[in-house]
Amino acid sequence: MRWWPWRRPRALGQRGEDLAARYLRRQGYAILGRNVCFGRYEIDIIAQTGDTVAFVEVKTRRSDDAVEPEENVGYVKQRHIRRAAWQYIDERNDPNLYYRFDIIAVLIPAHGEPDIRHIPDAFGDE
Repeated sequence: MRWWPWRRPRALGQRGEDLAARYLRRQGYAILGRNVCFGRYEIDIIAQTGDTVAFVEVKTRRSDDAVEPEENVGYVKQRHIRRAAWQYIDERNDPNLYYRFDIIAVLIPAHGEPDIRHIPDAFGDE
């Protein structure tokens, strides 16, 4: 059987980001952007609740992986997210907003429902 591009199974990471965005909307967040690029840096989801903007890194894994998804957001990845966020903040220049860096870990088992863990303010701005 030949797979056509429109029939390919969705990538695990994309599925996790979709689940994370849906989760955030259900929690009352407005999604301001997804896969937003600033130069060579990308932010998976930019979301806002009240006067707080969250720059969200989504990590998705199968449930049988040995390492928890959030453990894969190391120093270098955090630095890249910060640099992209600074560009976003500079462009918006809104002193009335607070900013933070969140992680959403998505575990997708072979059977059953995905497990979504939201870690607000997961790392600082240095």
